[in-house]
Amino acid sequence: MTYILAIDQGTTSSRAILFDSGMKIAATAQQEFPQHFPASGWVEHDPEDIWTTVLTTCRKAMVKANVNASNIAGIGITNQRETTVVWDRHTGECIYNAIVWQDRRTSDFCRDLKDKGHEAEVTARTGLLLDPYFSGTKIKWILDNVEGARNRAMAGNLLFGTIDSFLIWRLTGGTVHATDATNASRTLLYDIHQGAWSDTLCDLLDVPITMLPEVKDCAADFGATRPDHLGGAIPILGVAGDQQAATIGQACFAPGMMKSTYGTGCFALLNTGSTAVTSNNRLLTTVAYQFEGQPTYALEGAIFIAGAVVQWLRDGLQIISSAEDTQALAASADPSQDLILVPAFTGLGAPYWAPDCRGAIFGLTRNSGSAEMSRAALESVGFQTRDLIEAMQADWGTSSDTVLRVDGGMTASDWTMQFLSDIIGAPVDRPEVLESTAVGAAWLAGMRAGIYPEKDSFSKSWALERRFEPAMEETSRASRYAAWKRAVQATLAV
Repeated sequence: MTYILAIDQGTTSSRAILFDSGMKIAATAQQEFPQHFPASGWVEHDPEDIWTTVLTTCRKAMVKANVNASNIAGIGITNQRETTVVWDRHTGECIYNAIVWQDRRTSDFCRDLKDKGHEAEVTARTGLLLDPYFSGTKIKWILDNVEGARNRAMAGNLLFGTIDSFLIWRLTGGTVHATDATNASRTLLYDIHQGAWSDTLCDLLDVPITMLPEVKDCAADFGATRPDHLGGAIPILGVAGDQQAATIGQACFAPGMMKSTYGTGCFALLNTGSTAVTSNNRLLTTVAYQFEGQPTYALEGAIFIAGAVVQWLRDGLQIISSAEDTQALAASADPSQDLILVPAFTGLGAPYWAPDCRGAIFGLTRNSGSAEMSRAALESVGFQTRDLIEAMQADWGTSSDTVLRVDGGMTASDWTMQFLSDIIGAPVDRPEVLESTAVGAAWLAGMRAGIYPEKDSFSKSWALERRFEPAMEETSRASRYAAWKRAVQATLAV
């Protein structure tokens, strides 16, 4: 039996999933790692935690399936995007913690660039907005704040990578410094139209271009693992940022198809084909995937807090013991109470892009309790998704009967998915395999290795587990969404 190993390196945990030659899951292993919050709005990871959990989970999955390196045809990597690592070219030692995509420490620098009129050019080249979310300003912060870092970078001794690049470097023993087009497109440094790093943007953000990795297709040769890591040399054949990998895993290959992934955050992508659509509604234009040097583009809306709001209920408020508790609590909430939670814990993403905004709760009464809070938390994800879909409809012209394909941990909740369908007024399709991100990474590597089918055949294998149809009356839908919009505007005004 031949296998593909998918590495799914996420914001709160690392996972390794072995897929067999029929793309069925043979074994999986997962390990959480600590989150670090050194200051308000700052979020960091220890890169060594990421590395050790990736290596540990890969080895565990192989043991579970009784598989050795010679049975694995290739590795596919998918990763939390925008999270930024800088390390020494010669020793491989990271010079600072990984600055996570949620981190807001570069807000002032982004605001300064906007005030100087640079955002239009940045958007024209990258499809992105000037926001702390992206990697470029994080690199500059590290170079400016770690003693001696800028001089080391200028001398060519430091390398930058998003998590995929960092893992490729470590797995190959420092022989390959590369990324794929999807991850490159999230850095503020990559011209998505030219398909190359931009000298102009590197100069603007004061990032030496020599730090940047080689950009490859999503399915390409990214080197092979050092034999002592996984018991043999295994080729790395596929790489995509997590949201693009989920788009691939959901087989959203036709223009107009849309998926939304619910993990720590929520990210909706709309395939726009060979056209890089410029958004008039503060969505992002990004590379959905790239094969044989030809990019396919997408409009993307990013919600910073989705599953993280459930973590907050569990770890912050301690009103639930596990994520599964929220569904029963939400279902039991007092229908006469209309709590609205705006979970702007690390600012608001699309279409607002307010990095300094913070969360708020509206409609609290003396009788509000854990059930009402749970319902408001789950509903906030549906409301935010509708914000994204309405912006996409305005930019691309998608109709209200667009089917939304969903994946990620939160989609296991029937209650949440039904509310999502109700509030967007459209069908929501949940696939048989919820691990769309890992499936996408695995398919890239397996297709490159020649053991998985090409794109069209792969699309036909996508299987529906359940479709959720909207059941809410239009008057109620409109009223609830209007209440959400008022709550957001009030939050933004603080």
